[in-house]
Amino acid sequence: MVQQLFVNLAVENLTKSIDFFKAIGFTFNSKFTDETAACLVLGDKLYAMLLTKAKFKEFTKKPISNAKKQTEVLVALQLNTRKEVDNIVKKAVKAGASIYMEPQDYGFMYQHSFEDLDGHQWEVFFMDESQFPEQ
Repeated sequence: MVQQLFVNLAVENLTKSIDFFKAIGFTFNSKFTDETAACLVLGDKLYAMLLTKAKFKEFTKKPISNAKKQTEVLVALQLNTRKEVDNIVKKAVKAGASIYMEPQDYGFMYQHSFEDLDGHQWEVFFMDESQFPEQ
């Protein structure tokens, strides 16, 4: 089984990205943070590594996607309440993000999404599995 998860995302300006995610309420693990990378703490043993493009290139032979033009990944974060979902999206927009999609309510799941400074798509959702439709 997986012990930890590190999602790696290329960023244009590491300092601006750090400031953006701090404004939303996230913290960083200083052990894995330097001038080329920042370890965004998403949860217990769940991280997003924000890497300068030069650093990101060290880990791949492929060209780096322009997340503002192509979808490279959807980062989905489950929160505890609908209110938390709305609050984090509001904070993200205030910090410079844009709304990626308007909120969706599926009855058992409520989601909203934003695009960060580099175009990465963050799907933020609350799910009540007790409301999941019978199959």
